[in-house]
Amino acid sequence: MKQQVHSLLGLALLLLATLTQAAPFSPTPATVEDLAAIREGGYVLFIRHGPTDSSQPDHVPIDLNDCGTQRPLSAEGRDIMQRVAERFHQAAIPYNEVYSSPLCRAYQTAAIIFGENGYRIEQNLMYVAALTTPEKQPIIARTHELLSTPVAAGSNRILVAHGPNMVEVMDYFPVEGTLVIIRPRADGSTFDYVASIEPEHWSTLLGAAE
Repeated sequence: MKQQVHSLLGLALLLLATLTQAAPFSPTPATVEDLAAIREGGYVLFIRHGPTDSSQPDHVPIDLNDCGTQRPLSAEGRDIMQRVAERFHQAAIPYNEVYSSPLCRAYQTAAIIFGENGYRIEQNLMYVAALTTPEKQPIIARTHELLSTPVAAGSNRILVAHGPNMVEVMDYFPVEGTLVIIRPRADGSTFDYVASIEPEHWSTLLGAAE
């Protein structure tokens, strides 16, 4: 009898642990209504850099002045982001501020989409995966600020950065080349996730919007 009680207690504790464990983040594909909303402005659009060549990993430490020390965009990744750029502009999404991480794969992605002079480097969008906790703090704080600060209607703020940075602020690791739609709260305290547009989703989304 005592053994049965212990077994039942163990099962109950296991079930409780399972129920209280946080579910993995599941992105929501953007809809035609989401596309219409960002055309009106007032959002932050976080773009993870394009697909990369994982056979050339980042050096530790990274030299920001030497792209040869950094995981690069792949040739296919450049082609994919060129197609994303075409669809982004076809969608007539307004934007004003474009901020990019200082890593080559990020600002090269920004240049493909917004032009060589169409973005500004923001040091505190730096890739956080290889950093210590104290080194991450100003980057996490600045990322949260840029995602949370309200944006005027008629335009959107663009951030081009890295998957691990999104993990730090909302436990979401978007696939390379994904555009993440964020709505800042009116008081600037935080933000809400709206939806995502992964690279292969653009054609379907624009086709549905016609």
